[in-house]
Amino acid sequence: MVDTTALLAAYDAQMRMPTGEVPAGMSYEYDGPLLRIVGAHVGRIRPPRDLGVTGAGLDRLIARQRDFFQARGQGVEWKVRAHDRPADLPERLESAGFVPEEPSTVLLGFAAEAAAEPVLPDGVVLRQVSEAEDLRRIADHQTEVWGYDCSWVAGDLTARVAADPGQITILVAEAGDRLVCTAFTVYNPGTEFVALLGGTTLPQWRGRGLYRAMISARAREAAARGFRLLHVDASPDSAPILRRCGFHEITTSTHYRWTPPE
Repeated sequence: MVDTTALLAAYDAQMRMPTGEVPAGMSYEYDGPLLRIVGAHVGRIRPPRDLGVTGAGLDRLIARQRDFFQARGQGVEWKVRAHDRPADLPERLESAGFVPEEPSTVLLGFAAEAAAEPVLPDGVVLRQVSEAEDLRRIADHQTEVWGYDCSWVAGDLTARVAADPGQITILVAEAGDRLVCTAFTVYNPGTEFVALLGGTTLPQWRGRGLYRAMISARAREAAARGFRLLHVDASPDSAPILRRCGFHEITTSTHYRWTPPE
């Protein structure tokens, strides 16, 4: 039996704050117990499990983050896990104008167990990329699939590659000159974890094993690099596939977003 309590404890200890080189053009700033990530297309707040701040003090901490990014003319997202403390953090975020998105399922898998030779549909080629044109194509692909502007993805990936190309693997699956699936891996040095991000498949190519092939390929490289655990904040579409690949649910996560008024 897998000890999901131990997995959750490892996640809390190692995956709350970014590790490694700061992506180009970004900065990490602490405000009391939380980390504020500045310089991306949207601000990001990363807290510990227990903020250790309650009541009016918590309201002021939340307002400072909102006001900081409002002064920059940017929105900000605050990531909250289901087991975070204090328990009334979501309500206080909403009172400050933050709006919750649909929750994701936090799933962890063991790299050695998920690692395998990726099985691809006929005519599909898997390729690792880092050049600017490929990163732009990935952003266009994600915009097409999700139906909203993902142009910022190219800049985000470019910044990560510039900070340390060894900290990220970017994969594309191509059928001819068409991107049919894209995915990334971000390695967290000094931890047991890699984060599997960005898995996006064209609707007409779903159900043909592409997402699973991306999991296998990324797990294989993670295991080869000595990382033990794989982390995914999974959508309802991805979570069943990950469970079939042996991943274990440990909690849920929700992004609370604040958007500056127009």
